[in-house]
Amino acid sequence: MTDDKGARIAPLDPPDWNDEIMDALGAFPRGLQFVLGQWESDDGDPRGRNVLGCFAQYPALARAFLTFNNHVATGSTLSARERELLILRSGWLRACEYEYLQHIILGLRAGLTEEEVGRIPDGPDAAGWSAEDADLVRVADELCADACIAPDTWQRLAARYSEHQMMDMIFLVGCYETVAMMMKSLAIPFEEGVPPLDDELLQRMHAQR
Repeated sequence: MTDDKGARIAPLDPPDWNDEIMDALGAFPRGLQFVLGQWESDDGDPRGRNVLGCFAQYPALARAFLTFNNHVATGSTLSARERELLILRSGWLRACEYEYLQHIILGLRAGLTEEEVGRIPDGPDAAGWSAEDADLVRVADELCADACIAPDTWQRLAARYSEHQMMDMIFLVGCYETVAMMMKSLAIPFEEGVPPLDDELLQRMHAQR
């Protein structure tokens, strides 16, 4: 059954978050603070509210998953730019419009250029990537396709990344695979005022499936 916004599980808005919910969502402090701050602002950015609103329906799960999400999104050994490159490619491969749109903004804030973001759909072999960035995009492709980083890719990455960084890559992609599954399966809608992808890019995203 869907709610009046089309979601399969109705997201709760911040005024409906009780102490148990607030404690659970607080496992990802940056996300919680952003959503609450924007909710209270007259012209705030509403992105992310419906995702946390769906998590609010299941505090025990939210606390467990968001603890993990907080590590891979803010506390891992990878730079913010590296993380966003991996997340964007994963979101694109999973045709998760919500995740992809949200991380375009976060990716630009983390240091990706408009040109680099525009190249994400073209994959690791697109002209313009550095060898290092191409391998990060390739990591997302290989993990999404085979649940395994290929030996040649691993060897190149291991020459410049630590074991912890390599593990963080795997768990980052896995985390945002799960987020994409949630967003798509629950049919989480865009927040009011958030524009969707343009039709041409959206058709291209779904044509790869």
